[in-house]
Amino acid sequence: MGKPDKKLKKILCILGVTGAVYGVFRYLLPLVVPFLMAWGLALLLRPSAFWLAQRCRMGINIRGKRKVIAIPVGVIGVAELMVALSVLFTVIYFAGRKLCMEAGMFLNQIPVWVEEMDVWLTGMCHKIEECFCLSPDCLVILMREMLQGLADSIKQAAMPYLMVNSVTVFRVGMEITVVSVVLLVSVGMILQEMEQWKRRCIRSLFCEEYARISRCLAITANAYLKTQGIIMLLTTLICTGGFWLLKNPYYILAGMGIGILDALPIFGTGTILVPWGIFCFFQKRWGEGLILMALYLICYLLREILEAKMMGNRVGLTSLETLISMYVGLQLFGIAGFLLGPIGLLLIEEMVNLYYNF
Repeated sequence: MGKPDKKLKKILCILGVTGAVYGVFRYLLPLVVPFLMAWGLALLLRPSAFWLAQRCRMGINIRGKRKVIAIPVGVIGVAELMVALSVLFTVIYFAGRKLCMEAGMFLNQIPVWVEEMDVWLTGMCHKIEECFCLSPDCLVILMREMLQGLADSIKQAAMPYLMVNSVTVFRVGMEITVVSVVLLVSVGMILQEMEQWKRRCIRSLFCEEYARISRCLAITANAYLKTQGIIMLLTTLICTGGFWLLKNPYYILAGMGIGILDALPIFGTGTILVPWGIFCFFQKRWGEGLILMALYLICYLLREILEAKMMGNRVGLTSLETLISMYVGLQLFGIAGFLLGPIGLLLIEEMVNLYYNF
């Protein structure tokens, strides 16, 4: 049994480190996120950028003196990043065109579905009128007036919302543009000065802290990206197979779209599958609705189980610790807490072990 002063020291150390980690995540991290992203991109681009920089060196003679002309590695890294982004945006553009074409087909079907819904509601109203001996069409007229009033209310509420949020959209667009420019410039500068920064960290008084923090960030980010990639692939395959069983003509594209949507924050497979399944139930297509709900349940359980298990195995936490840290992170930091929770727990453990044994 430990001595009371040792227990108190351990408790105070845990509380102090936890408070420091929370303060950094809450107030400092939003200010340096672009630079952390730039550092990660620079690490990915570093091998190829340095290889190209070595191949692009040329020696020339100027007035009898030999000089070496080389393209800065930062410029090469930024060029590589812009080429990769151009390829990505090209793929997104053509995929978006395909989705827009299918969206047009979907919009053309909406009047048909509205007409079918109107027929169904009218039939239900007539059955209720007959059951309660009401005058013919009284419920039909009442239902149509209610729907018209609902549509008018939505229009009146939507116009001020759109006017107010148009300014917000413009501001967010400007912020994204500024952050993108800062990110590109930062990638080039980090590639150019990476070795210098590493030497500074080695000579720094906080060398041990830098090393542990970098290790935690690298392990957790790597585990998160691999986990999300595997889950997205499995979700895509499951949804594609389910849509193939339903004889959906767009089963591949729909499966890929839901797989990508599931990987995005806030959204998930339920964003599409649940309303789609409910709509099928309303149309009495029970088999299709049950398959869609089963797909949602399988994908949901797959994400909940694999996310906790795989993240825990890769970062050195148990499944329960990972799940708890992700939930606490979600409550404290929102959607970003899914990643910040495990990182914060690892940082707290590392820093407590460092300072308690100091």
